[in-house]
Amino acid sequence: MSTTLHAGCLYCASLAGWMDGSVSTLAPLFAAAFATMNTVATFKVGLAASVGAGISIGFAEALSDDGKLSGRGAPWIRGAVCGLMTTLGGLGHTMPYIIRDFHFATTVALVVVAAELAVIAWIRKRYMDTPLLAAVF
Repeated sequence: MSTTLHAGCLYCASLAGWMDGSVSTLAPLFAAAFATMNTVATFKVGLAASVGAGISIGFAEALSDDGKLSGRGAPWIRGAVCGLMTTLGGLGHTMPYIIRDFHFATTVALVVVAAELAVIAWIRKRYMDTPLLAAVF
């Protein structure tokens, strides 16, 4: 088997990263938000959680296998794509905290989370033949 990365693997790594970033950064972000009620502190925590999660999943994906046995493609490209998408997934609901008004920023962040999860569920249903309820839950 080749270790080149085909488009299907690239999309799967992207989606896996986006899902990881969208979910794994929720707890630290909203814990910081409600503990401090400070948008600047919350933004910093969200930024750190997003970058940290991206680095972690990027290395985990890159080191998980060489791509030959699983056919999942070049490990470092997969890791870079997955790590970048994890970071972007976390930044999606972190960015609203550049807004100074705490309640408005939190409302926007919650709307972003709902939109992220809805789009991920739709992608899973549309392109991965996952039943909608399974994709949502």
